[in-house]
Amino acid sequence: MAFAGRIRSGISLFKTIAVSDSISSARSFPSGRPLIPALRDYATASAEKTGNVKVPVALVGESGNFASWLYIAAVKMNSLEKIESDLSELVEAMKASPIFSQFTKDPSVPRETRLAAIVDVCDKAKFAEPTKNFLSLLAENGKLKNLDVIVKKFMQLTTAHRGDVKVLVTTVMPLPPAEEKELKETLQEIIGEGKKVTVEQKIDPSIYGGLIVEFQQKVLDMSIRTRAQQMERLLREPVDLSNL
Repeated sequence: MAFAGRIRSGISLFKTIAVSDSISSARSFPSGRPLIPALRDYATASAEKTGNVKVPVALVGESGNFASWLYIAAVKMNSLEKIESDLSELVEAMKASPIFSQFTKDPSVPRETRLAAIVDVCDKAKFAEPTKNFLSLLAENGKLKNLDVIVKKFMQLTTAHRGDVKVLVTTVMPLPPAEEKELKETLQEIIGEGKKVTVEQKIDPSIYGGLIVEFQQKVLDMSIRTRAQQMERLLREPVDLSNL
C-alpha cells in the first residue's frame, strides 16, 4: 500500500485537467495559402450546422496545434477512425522505409516533388480525402518533417476521445506485476470511472530510483534524481545567520 500512497500524495497535481477552447466546423483548404491560416480554415466553419467541438486534451506547440486542428476537422466530418488508421499506416510505412522517411524530412526536396509524392502515396494507399488534404498541406509548407510528432499528438487526442488514458511510468527497472496493478488501480481512482487506463512503462536508469508518472500533460515526478536536485539547490542557498 505504500506504493499507492506515494501516488496519492501527488493527487492534487492531477485535479486540474486542461480543456482547450471550442471551435467550429471543417472544410477543405485552398492550396497555396500560408500554413497557419489554411489549417485554421481547415478546422473551422459553419458552427450553425454542426455545433462546437472541444479538443479533449490541451496540446501546446506548433505540432500540437496541427494535431488539434486535424482532430476537429476529423470529428466534424465523422472521419476520426479512418484518419487515425491512415496516419498509423503512414507512420508504419516510414518506419519500414528509411528512404521514404528521409524523403519527408529532406529540406532540399522541391515543394512540387514533395506534394506529388505524398498525393501519389495517399492515392495508392486509398487514404481518406481529409487525410490526403492534410498531408498535402503539410507537404506544400515543408512540415512533413514534423509528421511523426504531429501524428503522436493526434493519437493522444483520439485516445482521449475514446475515454482512454495512456499513462507513461518511468522507472529504473520494470515494475513487478503486483506494483503495476496497484499503480493502475490508484490511477483509475484519480482519473475516475468511465475511462480506461493503459500503463506504458519506460526504463531510464538516469532517474536513479523512484518513478515519474505522466498523463494528459501532467507530470508527477517522484524520482530520486529530482529529489537530489532539489536537495542540492537547498544546500546551495545562502544561510541567513541574522535569525540565529
